[in-house]
Amino acid sequence: MAIGDKLSSMDDASLKTLKANASRLQFSGGAQSEAALSLLPLIEAELAERLSRKPAKVTKPRVRKAPAAVVAEVA
Repeated sequence: MAIGDKLSSMDDASLKTLKANASRLQFSGGAQSEAALSLLPLIEAELAERLSRKPAKVTKPRVRKAPAAVVAEVA
C-alpha cells in the first residue's frame, strides 16, 4: 500500500509531520525528491478537506462590565 493511500487514516499530527518532511525532502534531489513532490499535493488536499469538515469556532462576544457605582460618602 502506497503512503498516499494511508493519508486518510493518519491523525492530524502525523499528517502535519509528513508534510514538513516532504517539504524538506523536495529540495534534496533524487528519488526522494520526486516522491515528495508527488506526495505534497495529496497531503495538502487531505489537510484542506479536514479543515473544511471542522465546525466553525463559535466565540462569545465580549461583555463589558458596568463600572461600579461611586458611593458618595455621607459626612
